[in-house]
Amino acid sequence: EIIFKGQDLLKVSEDEMRHIRGNQIAMIYQEPMTSLNPVLTINRQLSEALELHRGMDKKIAAEESLKLLQLVGTPGAESRVRDYPHQFSGGMQQRIMIAMALSCNPELLIADEPTTSVDATVQSELLELIDNLRTQFGTSVIIITHNLGVVARYTDRVNIMYAGRLVETAPTDVLFGEPRHPYTVGLLASVPRLDLARERKLFAIGGMPPNLAHLPKGCAFCPRCYLAIDRCREEKPELEEVGEDHYSACFRSGEVQKKGEVLLMARNDVLVEVENLV
Repeated sequence: EIIFKGQDLLKVSEDEMRHIRGNQIAMIYQEPMTSLNPVLTINRQLSEALELHRGMDKKIAAEESLKLLQLVGTPGAESRVRDYPHQFSGGMQQRIMIAMALSCNPELLIADEPTTSVDATVQSELLELIDNLRTQFGTSVIIITHNLGVVARYTDRVNIMYAGRLVETAPTDVLFGEPRHPYTVGLLASVPRLDLARERKLFAIGGMPPNLAHLPKGCAFCPRCYLAIDRCREEKPELEEVGEDHYSACFRSGEVQKKGEVLLMARNDVLVEVENLV
């Protein structure tokens, strides 16, 4: 099931989904250069959704497109609205993707690794832009990312996925302060620390991710887990409540804290200390 506003999206018709996509649910893709149409101007691409979902005529849609470019901070938007994607930098292309995603005031915005293709400075600018626009438009945002710094700073709740399954979910502060799944502990422990001795080795999760076509019989993380027991090899753990609004799919979730002490030092910076992992 994929429930959105009380409706299972897997059961709606293609015509209904066409009304939902880009309108009620929008997406910012990982690679803007491959997501934007290289043979259409930015104005045309922005106008398309406005004409389709909001019923605007071409003139009004073009005017709205310009406003959207200005909203996301495109320098010289008036003169650049008729440019093509290749005439913009990666950061500017991603701003255009953000403008396109927000053009119909969606209720849900999905950002799939939205800063992968840009440098660190531009990453920060884009994430702040998304966060500010989220507040301005009242839009819910799902961020798909491997960057734990982004998770710590910009999210209210975290879902940890492994091998296509949800293994832990909790409010952000709770998850960073009291992780209850071995994979979550490993992720937090592998974040580099500037305040630790240079001689100290960076923790790494052993083994390799599983082949999704041939998953283990039991827990997919079992071959790499420092807490694994025979039961883990035979049964798949389901999500169980381990705290207030905190769920973990681990048979030994109660022992995770004993093996790896994790301390959240600051919400805006992922600073973790993990001891006695083995």
